Amino acid sequence: MIHWSSHNNRWILKDAAGVAGNIFALGLFVSPIPTFQRIMRNRSTEHFSGLPYIYALLNCLITMWYGMPAVSSNNVLVMTVNAMGAAFQLVYIILFTACADKAKKVRMLGLLAGDIILFAIIVAGSLQILNCHLRQIVVGVISGFALISMFASPLFIINLVIRTRSVEFMPFYLSLSTFLMSTSFLMYGILNGDIFVFLPNGIGTLLGMTQLLLYCYYKSSGSESSREPLIESYS
Repeated sequence: MIHWSSHNNRWILKDAAGVAGNIFALGLFVSPIPTFQRIMRNRSTEHFSGLPYIYALLNCLITMWYGMPAVSSNNVLVMTVNAMGAAFQLVYIILFTACADKAKKVRMLGLLAGDIILFAIIVAGSLQILNCHLRQIVVGVISGFALISMFASPLFIINLVIRTRSVEFMPFYLSLSTFLMSTSFLMYGILNGDIFVFLPNGIGTLLGMTQLLLYCYYKSSGSESSREPLIESYS
């Protein structure tokens, strides 16, 4: 009876962590809205890049597939958060493409088609693996690499903050959302005993914590004198 109660409490905590992760993820998914308000208002993508949304869509699709029952069990909340993320990224890609010039439109549509084709190959290929445990490992490795590379992207921002001694380029709530979401899924993965969830999210937690510490340091030291124009990336 005591063993059953402990096991039950563990699954309750796991689900609570997953639900919290889904909620905190909204902070990440809605963060590009101000950018798209500007794009829609000006009917131009200016020098903004569409590549982050293309990459984020592929990452969400792969990790969503990993969370599905056909690949792994007890990872429904991994599936839901990434399905939500994929929906947001798809909307951003559609809006970006609609306001882009002809060259960017063609490139974005080509990249979107590439996402869909690559995702279809991963799904079809993994379904050919009849051993369920091996299928989970293969998709988990692909998903883990995708997540780690996504979480590694803040390294550019961290370097920029240190170089400019300014947190102008690192929004606090975006860093906080990254930290909270990663921490939630770190706990979710640990409670679920899933290395393909807790390892990449552990790295995300460390990077999110680093961003928050840098934010506090440069805010408190009053080093925000650098007011360089926001760096724009080309797609």
